[in-house]
Amino acid sequence: MESNRRCAAFAAAAFSFLLIAAALAEEWQGYERLTREQLLSRLTEGTTLPSLSGKNFSGLDLSGIDFRRANLSASVFNKARLSGARLDGCNLTVSFLEGANLSEASLTRATLFSVQMSGAVLTGADLTGARLIGDLRRADLSHAKLVQMNAAADMKNQSMGLMRTNIVNAKVLSADMTDSDFSRADLSFSDFTGTRMLGTKLVRADFSGSLLSGVDLTGADLRDAILIDADLTNANLSKANLTGAQLRGVKGLSSARRPDTLGL
Repeated sequence: MESNRRCAAFAAAAFSFLLIAAALAEEWQGYERLTREQLLSRLTEGTTLPSLSGKNFSGLDLSGIDFRRANLSASVFNKARLSGARLDGCNLTVSFLEGANLSEASLTRATLFSVQMSGAVLTGADLTGARLIGDLRRADLSHAKLVQMNAAADMKNQSMGLMRTNIVNAKVLSADMTDSDFSRADLSFSDFTGTRMLGTKLVRADFSGSLLSGVDLTGADLRDAILIDADLTNANLSKANLTGAQLRGVKGLSSARRPDTLGL
């Protein structure tokens, strides 16, 4: 009886896998599917930077791989495991990384323009100097290094609508966003507890409903930012500029440090 149950469970799991594989194949028709071994082979052949644009890596275990500044634009990494991978300087423009695991990955100076990263795990990832505009709803960026990044809205493509970074309903606990530009980004309903935002540009950024408890905003530029119903309990607002900021319903402002704060 037990062996029959195990066989049935195995058959059900195999059938589910086939359904998922078939769905992926149908959804990403026209994207060349590569295995981990094929990817490694292409990364090591020749001396020029590898071009892997328009490839499908969905669901693969690509942990620890060095992508050598490859062109990965318009590629699909949905639910792939990229923990510890080196993606420094890679071009990931218009790529899909929904639900991907990028924990402890290195993406310094990577181009992440118009990326889809909803539900991605970026805990401890290093995005120093990266260019980011994308959808990171429900992503986990806890302990991530987000310093010296350009994640500001693209003001040159207004004919397409405002293209901006969306980190909504996300976890950004104890991250470091020092000296980055997140102007006009949608950062609403997210948890930034303990995050460092020293000197960060947050002009017209939307923090509606976000938890900013214990956040260090020393010298941050929050002009015209939206902080409606945000929680600033024990935040450090020293020398921050909140001129024109919307503060309706803000919680914990009385407990925040405010020496030389402008706009309050």
